[in-house]
Amino acid sequence: MSAGSNASWPRELLFLLERHPRPTWPTARSASAAFWLDVHERLRRDCAGLRQAGDDYLRGRHTAAQLAAVAAPRLRGLVAAMQGHHQIEDHEYFPAFRGTEPRLAPGFDLLEAEHAALLRDVAAAQAALAELRATTEAKDGELAARRYVAAADALCERLVRHLADEEDLVVPLLIERGDY
Repeated sequence: MSAGSNASWPRELLFLLERHPRPTWPTARSASAAFWLDVHERLRRDCAGLRQAGDDYLRGRHTAAQLAAVAAPRLRGLVAAMQGHHQIEDHEYFPAFRGTEPRLAPGFDLLEAEHAALLRDVAAAQAALAELRATTEAKDGELAARRYVAAADALCERLVRHLADEEDLVVPLLIERGDY
């Protein structure tokens, strides 16, 4: 699937998005949809912060040690927020959504599978950060920093794409069927 592109979903899953396209979302009167979008926006901002820290390192504005110091709390915060949101989705919202609109069940199955892939990306970013924090040699620090930046970028790229795809299914459902 691709960020913000409803062409990534099979046509049979797009019926609600066709009735409630993205340009209409700001004027929709759904507290749940607004809340969902707000949570996703916070996750996007967290990713932007991680990417900015990596960019600061790559452009020479921070050392590897400074990157580690800045990245650690940012990654922790993103992971905590992301995992909490995904647990609620997997155990509460998605089962309820499947019951409300069974035609979207294959999409929710795919989104849950993406949650598992995101956990693998989290593990890779955490391992790269742990390696970075443990380095003492300048050369090792640079290699570890570059590995961390790549891992954090991969995590954020997948997460941002996932959020857009998830919104294509969830937000129109919340607008159409009311608040949960």
